[in-house]
Amino acid sequence: MNRIRVVNLPGAPYDIGYAHGERFRDEIHHFTEERVRLCSSPEWTGRQLPREAVIALAEACVTEHQAYAPDLMEELQGIADATGLSLAELVINNGFTDFIDTIYNLGDITIPARAPTLVADNCTAFMVPESRSATGQAYFGQTWDMHASATPYVILIRGEPDDAPSFLTFTVTGCVGMIGMNSAGITVGVNNLMATDGQIGVTWPFVVRKILQQDNLDDALQCLTDAKLAGAHNYMLMDGRGRGYEVEAMSSRHHVRKLADETISHTNHCLIQKNLDVARDRPPASQNSSENRLRRADELLARDDISIDDLMALTRDDVAICTRPQPPNHVESCGAAIMSPATGDFWSVWGIPADNEYERFTI
Repeated sequence: MNRIRVVNLPGAPYDIGYAHGERFRDEIHHFTEERVRLCSSPEWTGRQLPREAVIALAEACVTEHQAYAPDLMEELQGIADATGLSLAELVINNGFTDFIDTIYNLGDITIPARAPTLVADNCTAFMVPESRSATGQAYFGQTWDMHASATPYVILIRGEPDDAPSFLTFTVTGCVGMIGMNSAGITVGVNNLMATDGQIGVTWPFVVRKILQQDNLDDALQCLTDAKLAGAHNYMLMDGRGRGYEVEAMSSRHHVRKLADETISHTNHCLIQKNLDVARDRPPASQNSSENRLRRADELLARDDISIDDLMALTRDDVAICTRPQPPNHVESCGAAIMSPATGDFWSVWGIPADNEYERFTI
């Protein structure tokens, strides 16, 4: 069985980052260089920019990250010192799918951006309220879909910061966190959106990790709603008492929906009109995929007594949700995570869920 690699990272922020960077130095270099290269490609960003222009935009974002989460930037500095990469390069590694929105809107504005032809953002996310669960406990889960080249870099971090709750996060090498849960039961996941209003701001992994520093859902939500976001994502937040929020967030606006008695699913197209007003058009095949996955997730969750096995089966669904790479995008389900905030159980699978087995972790 292909197991997800688990790395334990205790200590102060800089020490956590340095240990992360030292362990995965070569992988972080390869993954970062690929992401920086893609940022210069009009097929991904809508603009043909030289590397120095891409780095300059990322350096402007570094300042916003330092103001938003200085301790997490200490962690990123540790990764930088261990790998020899710059903070700007690592911001791109972490927030590539947000940073694309920034480039689209703020790259060489003397030339109109064109619609990118390539996307790699087919995640399917869901929340199950206590009233629909077989155990009476709420669940969050999602697939993480990206270009198939990202799969080898997937890891699980077990973080034990000195001055914040311990946490588990599904992520990739060099990235501070993507999907996670902390010891206070705060849980967060994301799926990507595409926006025209990208700005110099904070990329989504730093929002995720700041949320995981909180011990209550209200403060966690505020970490998101108060952030100056670089790009667009849909976020799902839960706590151990069964409360939850979905936040469809663009750079310039957001919409908060409270988890009630019905399941919530989301894929990669905006569902809120005010957000549609600043959403980029997706390539037809990508839009169809997003709509089909949303319909399929809603169909599979249209029942009571939903179990953890049902949710694992959803992520393995070969009708629409579990994605295998095909040209031209070569996107695949690089892994998945399911969490029970009430119990601290965290199930994760490396690679295509239909081909591998979930492992259970606890926080």
